[in-house]
Amino acid sequence: MLPEVSDWLRRRSWTAADRPLDALLTAKRAAGPAGTISVVLPALDEEPTVGEIVRVIRRELMERLPLVDELVVVDSGSADRTAELAAAAGARVVHRDELLPRLPAVTGKGEVLWRSLLATSGAIVCFVDADLREFDPAFVSGIVGPLLTDPSIELVKAMYDRPLETEGAVVPAGGGRVTELVARPLLNLHWPQLAGFVQPLGGEYAARRSLLERLPFPTGYGVELGLLVDALELAGLDALAQVDVGVRHHRHQDGQALGRMAATIYRTALERLDRTGRLKSGQDLVRPLLTQFSRDPAGREFTAHTHPVGALERPPMVTVPEYHPR
Repeated sequence: MLPEVSDWLRRRSWTAADRPLDALLTAKRAAGPAGTISVVLPALDEEPTVGEIVRVIRRELMERLPLVDELVVVDSGSADRTAELAAAAGARVVHRDELLPRLPAVTGKGEVLWRSLLATSGAIVCFVDADLREFDPAFVSGIVGPLLTDPSIELVKAMYDRPLETEGAVVPAGGGRVTELVARPLLNLHWPQLAGFVQPLGGEYAARRSLLERLPFPTGYGVELGLLVDALELAGLDALAQVDVGVRHHRHQDGQALGRMAATIYRTALERLDRTGRLKSGQDLVRPLLTQFSRDPAGREFTAHTHPVGALERPPMVTVPEYHPR
């Protein structure tokens, strides 16, 4: 990794336990209006999980501990009981098309996140995917913690283990396939300052409204990569951080859905390379190293491993003097 990334990992990576809940509440009160927190769940047909997520956040972080001020589920046209169950569990439910109705909505997660800024008022906005199972309130408290306690930090991503759970089998580190196959290589090669993020595509992150309102939002699955890259350019690496919140259990998508997601993320990256005049060949474009992460044997923290990315090409054989076709 770049030396500045190694230094960033040491200074800007924490666990949720590093900031006890009572310390967060004290920091929130001291921050006044700058410490108000809105939690947003973008949702589309998440009937099996959305209610429990809302209940946990409301019980643990609004009633037992008054950390979260606003809990909003933005429904983007669910055909099931997502909206009904979210409201019954204690969330304020807003329908995507009710937000900025003069502008016809397009499909996509990023569209929902962008419009959610119109439905919320907190100085800190925390996004949480609505398909999580075995939800832990640390997915919220952990990532808002640095924003409450350090005014220099503007965006915090959750990091976690992501097991692949399918047909009764569990692969401990098998989840996050698009991250490992698409997003991580793109970031390492083109934005090496972001190589230290363990879960760059994770849907759980918190940011200051003052940052989010200045960023463009890709409307689809490229939103997480786009926001991360744009936040780096606007705020700088030192304003970004990550917090270990444990294990993320969620619904996995099939191969074709992952392919569509990968294509969208790749296009989002290309748009940013083009926008900054970097869509060309050259040593300034590619850094041929890939940093990956795994838990250490004791299970305490993530360990970085950096590998070279080979790009050797052989010339057409007809150009090789020794070649004598028969």
